[in-house]
Amino acid sequence: NHTTVVEFVLLGLANSRQWEIILFVLLGIAYLLILLGNISVISITLTNNFLQTPMYYFLRNFALLEITFTSTFLPSTLYSLLTERKTISLPGCFLQMLLFYCLGTCTLFYMAVMSLDRYVAICHPLHYPAIMNSRFCLQLILGCWALTFLLMFPPTIMTVRLPFCGPNVMNHFYCDASLLLQLSCTDTGFIEELMFIILILILPGTLIVTAVSYGCIIVTILLIPSSAGRRKAFSTCSAHLMVVMVFYSTCIYRYIRPAQRGGQDSDKVLSLFFSVLTQTVNPYIYSLRNRQVKQALKEKI
Repeated sequence: NHTTVVEFVLLGLANSRQWEIILFVLLGIAYLLILLGNISVISITLTNNFLQTPMYYFLRNFALLEITFTSTFLPSTLYSLLTERKTISLPGCFLQMLLFYCLGTCTLFYMAVMSLDRYVAICHPLHYPAIMNSRFCLQLILGCWALTFLLMFPPTIMTVRLPFCGPNVMNHFYCDASLLLQLSCTDTGFIEELMFIILILILPGTLIVTAVSYGCIIVTILLIPSSAGRRKAFSTCSAHLMVVMVFYSTCIYRYIRPAQRGGQDSDKVLSLFFSVLTQTVNPYIYSLRNRQVKQALKEKI
């Protein structure tokens, strides 16, 4: 009842028209690559009988999640770059924030689950079919979504219920929760502390699971007698770890660094890294460079 703001102004990624056009082209290409790569992964893993394994089941769900996640903000960002329209309605901003944080958090859980799957497959290959059965895989996916909504839904709903009396300008290209809290005309200390605690649990928690899984995988790889086999395995793992490092380092520095308030231009750059760059390369790093997937693509073509 106390809210007088009807829309928010997103300053976006650039101040000049020339840079807006350049960024529109670059982000447009990135979005097309994300859609093309992930749709290819989904279609191939659904239609090829040799790819009906737990690993590709997780990758298919991960690809669908990435399409949904990037579609929460990239189309509107591209539209604002093309038309110079910087405003977003109050309900639209709240919906974008809710989807962005829920889908982004679920991405972290998915990455941890996929690293566990690879750990069981490489370190315990004889037990892999029994452990990663279809029922357990479904439970893991449902568990990721349940944890996501259990942790992220309460603080985002509390943020939506805050009053906003002005100003209404955010120095970002999507509706960021930390910036929304700064614009509220009431005390948001409790919500900020709650979100910080939740992020402390999610980011380092999933990172530890992922790091330990890949650590065990690397130890197992070192025991492979064939040097060619070790090189091939290390090539795959190093690519995965590079993406994981970029994604987690930018997320952690953006959201749980000391005394962070948000609103700097550097925050937008960090957000581009974990929300666009990693999403662009993920389908090619995790799936499309895989020998079985490439063979399936050749057969379809």
